[in-house]
Amino acid sequence: MAAEDPLADLKNESFENLLALARITETAERFEDMCSIMGSLVRKKHEANKQLEVEERNMLSVAYKNVVGQRRASWRTLKAEEEVHETNENLKVYREKYKMVVEAELEGKCQEVLDLLQNYLISESPASPEETETQVFYLKMSGDYYRYLAEFSEKEEHKTRAETQYNNALTKAKDSLAPTHPTRLGLALNASVCYYEIMKKPNKACELAKEAFDEAIQKLDSLSDSTYKDSTLIMQLLRDNLTIWTSESDNNATIEENED
Repeated sequence: MAAEDPLADLKNESFENLLALARITETAERFEDMCSIMGSLVRKKHEANKQLEVEERNMLSVAYKNVVGQRRASWRTLKAEEEVHETNENLKVYREKYKMVVEAELEGKCQEVLDLLQNYLISESPASPEETETQVFYLKMSGDYYRYLAEFSEKEEHKTRAETQYNNALTKAKDSLAPTHPTRLGLALNASVCYYEIMKKPNKACELAKEAFDEAIQKLDSLSDSTYKDSTLIMQLLRDNLTIWTSESDNNATIEENED
């Protein structure tokens, strides 16, 4: 007798059951399934006029981070191999075809999470400080996934939308979040990476990263124990990127970003 598939009818599961399933799939590192479950939870909560809890929004981020991150790594490997002198024409042809397969999967997954963010999660008028922080989190996520699309796509709209989402998030963050808040720092980190890598505006990238680091360092004494580790880690990444970007001797160093 075949086992019953708990993912077969997600729309009829309760909030509690969907969350339990998401935790199970995360533990098992079944992130494709986790994306499906979290998508169902997002839609179900929206229908009930309920917001995601902090754990739930973080799990949504984790699910797509892993699914998309794996494909980004694959694409970068295939792209790097294109730049190596290759005498086997057949290998070159099939590598290019397979890279297109990866790109199609990347675009599909990025659009999937962007649809969830834009249709169900991003709100124009948050009513409380907690909701504002959540909106900054979602706008940052949206900027991130448009940036991932811009990494391999020639469509200018992906760059424009990434910049717009990051800037909207930065405006809200500066108005409502402390300079040391991990969400604000992570946003500044990823937005600066976008300016450097995607928009090709190194001066803007350095300006944004330096401003975020300097403002946070001045408020370091006000950090709470609960956020100290996260905040100081992101501050270190900001400083590392500034060192890379302002150095003339290490143009090929790895750029750090924050995926949460």
